[in-house]
Amino acid sequence: MAEEPTGTAIEELLRRNRATAQTYPHWLGPTPGMRIAVVLCMDSRVDVHASFGVAPGEAHILRNAGGVVTDDMIRSLAISQHALGTQEVMIVHHTDCGLARLAEDDFRDLLAQHAGYRPTWAVQAFRDPHDSARESIRRVRASPFLLHRDTVRAFVFDVRSGLLEEVTVD
Repeated sequence: MAEEPTGTAIEELLRRNRATAQTYPHWLGPTPGMRIAVVLCMDSRVDVHASFGVAPGEAHILRNAGGVVTDDMIRSLAISQHALGTQEVMIVHHTDCGLARLAEDDFRDLLAQHAGYRPTWAVQAFRDPHDSARESIRRVRASPFLLHRDTVRAFVFDVRSGLLEEVTVD
């Protein structure tokens, strides 16, 4: 039976860190052994290590809301490729994504009510993860900052089955 967390979530994560720190593979370098960067959503249901059998040191795991390829994601991919040797990009969107439940303008209005002004960045809400994955492929392939723009593939992860479905661009 799992131990009940006490205090805040941060305190719980600190406790877990202390319990596992000595097993951390400190000998691994920053270049991923598989030479791949995986772009995916921040959704906590998608465990890339368990779902894809990725071990520490094998892949760069880049996450944001929706797994969309934003300017900041291009920044991370550029560093991953130019400085750390990755050669492939795997984009993974998923079913039942929270970003698909947002209406772009309504959410930006909500943020404006909270902050007093609209954010300068786009939410990039979408309805269909397949269409959003296709758009992300196009953004990677169009970026002049990336070395490896042809070795990009996209998938939709089914949160019920755990299986990947490949998405292609026509």
